Amino acid sequence: MALLPILCFPDERLHTVAKPVQAVDARIKQLIADMFETMHDSHGIGLAATQVNVHERLIVIDVSEGRDQPLVLINPEIVWASPETRINDEGCLSVPGIYDGVERHERVHVRALDGEGKEQLIEAEGLLAICIQHEMDHLMGKVFVEYLSPLKRNRIKTKMLKAQREAQR
Repeated sequence: MALLPILCFPDERLHTVAKPVQAVDARIKQLIADMFETMHDSHGIGLAATQVNVHERLIVIDVSEGRDQPLVLINPEIVWASPETRINDEGCLSVPGIYDGVERHERVHVRALDGEGKEQLIEAEGLLAICIQHEMDHLMGKVFVEYLSPLKRNRIKTKMLKAQREAQR
């Protein structure tokens, strides 16, 4: 396994729309393992392939306390979303240190392939539903800060660019 570099906002590659995974083969299984390792190392609960500069429809998630309930979503599709929504504070491994409120559906049903290529239907609520929606946005080239006001988004962009310049010194 290997740690993968995570793209940071405002990197333009984060706005790439991911293409469907064509086959769940050895390359995809290795990517899944590397993404879980990267996500856990970064203390995240979800990671989309887009965030590690692989523009295929693949997400890894583990919202469990013990980090022992890994979930793989390949070519995920929301097939139902509750009419009820709520605003929750979200953060992102691609926007480290930034948290803000985003409105999401309270419950979603998602059809996707698992890590072995078998179709699954996930009925998610709470943190899992939020995480799935957040990570699926990445596959569409959208970062959570795009839900915020232009003023907040520009302040975050400035802060992120400054942090990246300082890290390069």
